[in-house]
Amino acid sequence: MSLVKTQIDQPEMLPVLSRGKHRNPRRGACFMEMASYLAGERWSDHPACTHPLLAHLARLVNDCTSDEARPRLAVLIPSVIGLTSTDRRWDHELAVLTASTVLPVAPEPDQRALAVGMLTCERLAEEEGLVSDRLAAACRDVETQVPLALDWAWEFISRHRVAGSRHHPGPAIMNCAVPALAQACVPDVDDRMRGLLSDAVDLCEDLLGRVAPVEVEPERWDEVCSGAIAPAR
Repeated sequence: MSLVKTQIDQPEMLPVLSRGKHRNPRRGACFMEMASYLAGERWSDHPACTHPLLAHLARLVNDCTSDEARPRLAVLIPSVIGLTSTDRRWDHELAVLTASTVLPVAPEPDQRALAVGMLTCERLAEEEGLVSDRLAAACRDVETQVPLALDWAWEFISRHRVAGSRHHPGPAIMNCAVPALAQACVPDVDDRMRGLLSDAVDLCEDLLGRVAPVEVEPERWDEVCSGAIAPAR
């Protein structure tokens, strides 16, 4: 029987995840290192099986989630395997999803930084003809929820002439957003962390057109749940 993400949502079947990068499985594993193992790749927290920006988000969420809640992330690991593309829409939409999710609850300085990043993504998407209804709706929602941050961002962009930059702000947005969410004054931070990563996975599956659940070899899942993963290759 193939093991899929809807069949492993049981606490007693979850592998142990820990913060940071690990030299080999004997020293522990983070979310993306576990993904590399389940995908049959060389042990790494930057496996080829996952889009770089989605993997970056997963590493940040893994590290910023509390020790108590981190095991709940494990059920999402199979879902990121095979989610990759060179389509620029992925960069724009993942970045805007992250920024728009965190902006309403972030501290004011982080709101401003995220607003600048989101507006930059929107501009790049417009220039490349890649603005989807979903991206446009996310940007409109942010304008409604945090108008002062957006006003500040527009003024900053105009004053510093960063509108013509070709550098994609996706990694910087995530580096700001996930720690900001971890420090937000809301009671359900861990749930929001997991929700953000789950929404990002759903977004990428939609962009890829994938509808079938990801299958993982039962033996490999048993190994990662046992706490005694096979040595890195």
